[in-house]
Amino acid sequence: MWIFRLKGSFQSLDPWIPELFARGARGLEEREGEVLAYFAERTELPFPGRWQRAPDEDWLSAWKRDLKPVEAGPFRVRAPWHPPTEDRFDLVIEPGMAFGTGHHETTRLALRALAEAVRPGARVLDLGTGSGVLAIAAARLGARVLALDIDPVAVAAARENAARNRVAIEVRRGSLEEAEGPFDLIVANLYAELHQRLAPGYAARLAPGGRLLATGVLADRAGATERALAAAGLAPLGRTGEGTWVLLAHRKA
Repeated sequence: MWIFRLKGSFQSLDPWIPELFARGARGLEEREGEVLAYFAERTELPFPGRWQRAPDEDWLSAWKRDLKPVEAGPFRVRAPWHPPTEDRFDLVIEPGMAFGTGHHETTRLALRALAEAVRPGARVLDLGTGSGVLAIAAARLGARVLALDIDPVAVAAARENAARNRVAIEVRRGSLEEAEGPFDLIVANLYAELHQRLAPGYAARLAPGGRLLATGVLADRAGATERALAAAGLAPLGRTGEGTWVLLAHRKA
């Protein structure tokens, strides 16, 4: 087994992830300041990084052993091989093929915010759904959910995870322009500059009084993002943070 080490986070490397799997990656692991891509054999990659030989062991078994369930608010995000629990909302996510297993701060921030914001029957848009974990969480809370992603790998993963969790959500390939509003709530785990560009689109697709939960924002870029959202007509409700990341909550007047 070989390991290719890329500097950055899952979100900064997000455009490369489908290409890594297309070139044979067996799995990805995020560590402080870098992402590790695991390959059966060393291969040529068009990305900056460095190779190292993995220890001679059953990597897949070790990875499964070390991957722990994650708790966020009332939710517990677990892999299919973890035992279920009865005292929390159990979200079963197959890790590896799309972002969103609960192991990143931004996913946990969004799950906690959803638990407070979603009401039964609400119409929710999960933009950039990744693994579908946020869409599935909203559906478990009683929402009617549309999940969109521009990555076909993510769309397939989200559909499989929705079926695994026995929730009915609509998953489509597309961007904000393809979302037919109005929505009572939009949750988007993207990045600061994209939130700023999408601010008018968020406002156009939210129902009056509807909420936006925007995360994937580094703390030092939160101010500029809040100003862009406010300029689009979305009033700030506050921010929550974990580590260097924040979630911005806004409401349409």
